[in-house]
Amino acid sequence: MRPKLTDVAKKAGVSPTTVSRVINNYGYLSEKTKNKVYQAIQELNYRPNSLARSLQGKQTNLIGVIVPDITNPFFAELVSSIEKELFNKGYKMILCNANYDSRKEQEYLQMLIANQVDGIITGTHNLDIEEYNKVGLPIVSFDRTLSENVPIVSCDNYQGGCLATEELYQAGCRHIDFFGNPQSIANPTNQRLKAYEDTIQKFGLKAHVHAVRFSESPTLKAVSVRQLLEQHTADGIFCSDDLTALLVLQEAQKLNIHVPTQLKVIGFDGTKLNQTYHPELSTIVQPVKEIAELLTELLCKRIENPDFKTETNQFKLPVKILRSKTTAH
Repeated sequence: MRPKLTDVAKKAGVSPTTVSRVINNYGYLSEKTKNKVYQAIQELNYRPNSLARSLQGKQTNLIGVIVPDITNPFFAELVSSIEKELFNKGYKMILCNANYDSRKEQEYLQMLIANQVDGIITGTHNLDIEEYNKVGLPIVSFDRTLSENVPIVSCDNYQGGCLATEELYQAGCRHIDFFGNPQSIANPTNQRLKAYEDTIQKFGLKAHVHAVRFSESPTLKAVSVRQLLEQHTADGIFCSDDLTALLVLQEAQKLNIHVPTQLKVIGFDGTKLNQTYHPELSTIVQPVKEIAELLTELLCKRIENPDFKTETNQFKLPVKILRSKTTAH
């Protein structure tokens, strides 16, 4: 049977009125109480007022969007594009900045359920996949495999990794390093590293992979990058994101390593912001607008028809290379 509000109240050990206040964000309640209610909602897979809303033929027209770091130019641009697409389709967006924190992501997920969102777009990588399987809402993922039933949209990370590595090779580099996240489960961006390793092998070179974690602060990243550059063995570096590539350029300048004569660098993302303020950086450009369009289109179809299925749940959009001064031949 479909769980009721009273079931949530009983499981959380609070009154039905308290559950209603949590769901509607009304009045002051302690964080401990709210967390107990959110936990009960999640465990029971409770959809607040779902029956009443379906009888009235109403939706909240709210979509939850969970991202790992809104300060990152790529996610900022993606969220902006998603918001425009959702608004044009009659939806409003609730933005959740998980900030690489699994606890925050879990609480945001519970909050979105309690606020009766019609669907969720997520691009974070903190929680176990099982957490999302319990939600009971239409979900579409960006760059993360959640389950066989959840569509995942990403750029062609493998194609991008090949283009980046080949660009450095064609520019004359023969000691090409990879700076980026170590491999993790359920993350399509791992294909950037896989493409680097395959391309390096194709050219008969030796792979040099260095962990520069995406979630690290710029200060910690800069320390790691500087230590790697002080070895000064690489003549080409493929960075798995543009912010890391920009740190490489900054630290290389401090060490008097001239780019591109002594070292060539290429990034990945190609946001409008970076293209405007750092046009010197060669990079792989993700089709942000098209990614946002596909994410919202798939989610809206799943909201309108819970039985909506596609031939595949893996959607890859092509990337392009933007050549500039940092890989000048």
